[in-house]
Amino acid sequence: MFAFVADEEAGGLHGARWLVDNQPELFDGVTEAISEVGGFSITVADGVRAYLVETAEKGAAWLRLKVEGTAGHGSMLHTDNPVAKLAAAITRLERHRFPIVLTDPVREFLAGVAELTGIPFDEDDPESAVARLGNLSRLIGATLRDTANVTMFDAGYQANVVPSVARATVDGRMLPGREQIFEAELAEILGPEVERTWDSLPPVQTTFDGRLVNAMAAAITAEDPGARLLPYLLSAGTDAKSFQRLGIRNFGFAPLKLPADLDFTALFHGVDERVPVEALEFGVRVLDCLLRTC
Repeated sequence: MFAFVADEEAGGLHGARWLVDNQPELFDGVTEAISEVGGFSITVADGVRAYLVETAEKGAAWLRLKVEGTAGHGSMLHTDNPVAKLAAAITRLERHRFPIVLTDPVREFLAGVAELTGIPFDEDDPESAVARLGNLSRLIGATLRDTANVTMFDAGYQANVVPSVARATVDGRMLPGREQIFEAELAEILGPEVERTWDSLPPVQTTFDGRLVNAMAAAITAEDPGARLLPYLLSAGTDAKSFQRLGIRNFGFAPLKLPADLDFTALFHGVDERVPVEALEFGVRVLDCLLRTC
């Protein structure tokens, strides 16, 4: 089945989620799915390429923070300034480092890279292994722990007026199995004065095995002999968050054979987001092979 859906960037509520909630019968018999943010190549050594297949992704929590205080003239003394209180809470959050949690897909990925490069992977020090990944370390490094980044701040309307309320938005991402722990940790960091509401989407995780995985590997090696597939955990999210509710196993597999010197992850949501034409043509051939043989 091919599903072309809308608004993935906004959580898929009117696309994938709507289909799952309102027309689940369309997916009767569907056990596995492939989608975006996987299948792209990384060059781990001279002439040695691995293609990353997303088998898991972090959950998302878009937090809306609010602090109320006492409004007044900016020239006077103030001890109940909501802007200052919220800024202090956001600063605590910015300085906080969530604990490292080595999940199965990250462990499998780092072990696979170690095997391909011959450089041992120490499970007690995964950050050192990630640091050796070059530009990819931004993406993989974000899958070692939960993250929470402030993305919007809104307060005040005039230079000489202390407002009565300040608001901020935080993009929170948590590892599989960490949803409740993440929520409790945020509450402790932000403190009781910060009102918190949020929209959340769950983590996704499946195992890296089965006939579809074997078919993906065969389709890749038919076009790039000697290449290897490695599972990985995506720090962002896809429509898999909706389709997993139907018991569907989800894999990120949109193949791209990329130049070794291309900083691919820097292009995500970047200026002139793009892929090389040759990489796209490669992906079409791989997907054609996959769909004909799986």
